[in-house]
Amino acid sequence: MAANPAPHAASPTLLFLGDDLALDFINTAYGVDEEHQECLGSDAQVLDWLQRAGLPSSLEGVPGRPGALLKAALALREAARKLVEQRKAGNVGDVAPLNRVLALGSAYRELVWSKRQEPAVELRRRVASAEALLVPVAEAVATLLAEGDFELVRRCESSDCTLWFHDHTKSHRRRWCSMAQCGNRQKVAAFRARQKAE
Repeated sequence: MAANPAPHAASPTLLFLGDDLALDFINTAYGVDEEHQECLGSDAQVLDWLQRAGLPSSLEGVPGRPGALLKAALALREAARKLVEQRKAGNVGDVAPLNRVLALGSAYRELVWSKRQEPAVELRRRVASAEALLVPVAEAVATLLAEGDFELVRRCESSDCTLWFHDHTKSHRRRWCSMAQCGNRQKVAAFRARQKAE
């Protein structure tokens, strides 16, 4: 299966600010109105995100039609976003779309041992379809929903930001997706408001 060609326009910046694979995947669409950015616009962009996330990202020898990976990724992202929102609100969400991707998993453990390294057991995955490349992402979403502390799963407090993050700071007082992205902008705005009030 060949990946879709990359679009001519520059690709949006991939943001890995969520401190959680599932949230980073949800964050592949971000911003509001004219600032909206879509990072997954082709099979090639999905493969690029998977590679940057440290996941298997090859479709070599995998049967399927161009666009199938993109379609599956967008559906999984939407399902994941809805499930995280429902979990954060204390509600129950529809798990069927997530479970459909999880059912595609086919993994096994393999012993790796050579003269240069000690024996280690590594997880290998069989990829029978383009959609099966998304199984590790679906597993991350399921793990977050089942085991994550949703008091610490938050949306950025900036009014024009849609990014999610998992607050792993020691004080658990993280408010923004990142200081560079939204935190500094909010601090500058607060400073200007105080200056204007004086």
